[in-house]
Amino acid sequence: MQISLEEQFQQKIDQEIKIEPKDWMPEKYRHTLIRQISQHAHSEVVGMLPEGNWITRAPSLKRKAILLAKVQDEAGHGLYLYSAAETLGISRDEMYEQLHSGRAKYSSIFNYPTLNWADIGAIGWLVDGAAIMNQVPLCRTSFGPYARAMVRVCKEESFHQRQGFECLWVLSKGTEEQKKMCQDAINRWWWPCLMMFGPKDDESPNTMQNMQWKIKRFTNDALRQKFVDMIAEQIKLLGMKLPDPDLKWNEATAHYDYGKINWDEFWQVVQGNGPCNKERLAARKNAWDEGAWVREAATAHAEKNQIKISSMLHPNDINLGS
Repeated sequence: MQISLEEQFQQKIDQEIKIEPKDWMPEKYRHTLIRQISQHAHSEVVGMLPEGNWITRAPSLKRKAILLAKVQDEAGHGLYLYSAAETLGISRDEMYEQLHSGRAKYSSIFNYPTLNWADIGAIGWLVDGAAIMNQVPLCRTSFGPYARAMVRVCKEESFHQRQGFECLWVLSKGTEEQKKMCQDAINRWWWPCLMMFGPKDDESPNTMQNMQWKIKRFTNDALRQKFVDMIAEQIKLLGMKLPDPDLKWNEATAHYDYGKINWDEFWQVVQGNGPCNKERLAARKNAWDEGAWVREAATAHAEKNQIKISSMLHPNDINLGS
């Protein structure tokens, strides 16, 4: 009995065989991946903005070099991910247009401001820590180019998290003012980081289908719980506290209980009404517009080189006098 293309597709996924760009796939699978991978790429690129502002203001040459390397890593992550999305039949220019027009989303966390140097440590430890929790399972996602891109991304994100923790650890052992900076940054970034995992499972209608296709390996709430359990232990080393009076270890579940998330705030930020939504999008648009001459020059240079190469390979086909 001949089985359908849909059944063959699901069998491959069930057998842990990667789906490659030229393989048959349901259109919904393709569109879901385009949306997820492009949003991931946008998040990496927009995520450079809150940290980039601090490169010139880092407190030492060492910190400046570390932050510069980290921002450069994030640009590379965006490149890998845009390239992975392109294999699904969408152009990079189209993805950029979706971002600049506001039709494409990026992680809500990057719409919060960085007020002082401690925020850079909090982003490294908490934001990148949440990203790692989300992204490590993506190394086993069912789409081959995405999974392979995530291997390197996760290795570099692991370095970013350790860098962020070390930054806060130094502050936590410093003066009273530095300790207050450290605690204040943790207070402001904790709840937005919990929102990074997305809405509650019962408000995420695509989760079950994405789990069946193995685009996702864990639900939003499961990943959020793993993150809480990890950070609740790590913060003890800093001598700081998480801003949640309901946080406590639950012997019965072997997990930490935690308080209610302000989902109204989450949806406001997602819909474009966060503290820095307009600022972030304006910065990206401005960079795109001001970089037009660079793109034009690069294209002209590539075309000139292609003519030279063609003239060497096929000299009789090129009119060198024109």
